[in-house]
Amino acid sequence: MARVCLVVPCFNESARLRGDDFLRASLAGHELHFRFVDDGSTDRTATSLARLATIEPDRVRCTLLPRNVGKGEAVRAGMGASLDDGHDYLGFWDADLATPLEELAAFVETLERRPQVDLVLGARVALLGRHIDRRLYRHAYGRVFASAVSQLLGLAVYDTQCGAKLFRVDGRLRAVLNAPFLSRWIFDVEILARYIAQYEAERVDPADRIVEVPLRVWTDVAGSKVGIGDAARAFVELARIGRRYDHALSARRVRRER
Repeated sequence: MARVCLVVPCFNESARLRGDDFLRASLAGHELHFRFVDDGSTDRTATSLARLATIEPDRVRCTLLPRNVGKGEAVRAGMGASLDDGHDYLGFWDADLATPLEELAAFVETLERRPQVDLVLGARVALLGRHIDRRLYRHAYGRVFASAVSQLLGLAVYDTQCGAKLFRVDGRLRAVLNAPFLSRWIFDVEILARYIAQYEAERVDPADRIVEVPLRVWTDVAGSKVGIGDAARAFVELARIGRRYDHALSARRVRRER
C-alpha cells in the first residue's frame, strides 16, 4: 500500500474550492492525504481550509503563508513541508479540480508499475473517447508554448502546464525543491529543467524517467487567474529558465541530436 499526498495551492479559492470532493476522494489500495496551502488569500479561503482539516484531521493538513508568493512557491512550500511525512508519492493538484481526482489512480499505477520513473505529468490530449473541455485559444497557446518548451529542454513534452503532477519521493525530488523557483507560473518547466540537470550529471535519459499520462477528463473551469499578460510573460520567464540551466539543457540538446 502506497502513501500518496497531494499539495493543493489555494489563492482566494473560497468561492470555487470543492472541499467536500477532496474529502470524499479515495484511492483503492492506497492511502490518500492532502496538504492545502493558502497562498496569502484575502477572502475566506483560510476558514474553508480549517473546516476541511477539522473534518479529516488524519488526512488533511494546511499550510498558511503570510503573503501571496505565487503558485510555484506555494507548491514548493507545501511539498517541502510534506517531504518527511512518510509518503511514497507526492504531487500537486489544482484546487478547482479541473482534473478530477479519479485521474490520480493512473498516475499512481504508472509509478508503481515503472520503478525507474520519477514523475508523472497529466496531459490534456483531445483524443476520441476522452473529454477534454479546453477553450480554443488556450489550446492554441498551449501548443505553441509546449513546442517552445520542448525545444528548450530537448525533451518532447506535450503539456507542461496541466495542474496535475505526481512525483516519487526520493533524493532527486528533494534536490528539485531545494531552492526557490524563478517563475510564479511556469515553475513546472523549471521543475523539468532541474530534473534534466540531475539526469545529465548521471548520464540518464530523461525520456526514461518522465512520463505523461493522457487525461480522460479535464474541464476548463471558469475563474482562472492566468490572463493574457501572464501568457506573454511566460515566454520571458522561459528565456530566464533557459539562461539559468543553459549548461545542462545545452548538453541535453546536443546529446539528443547525435
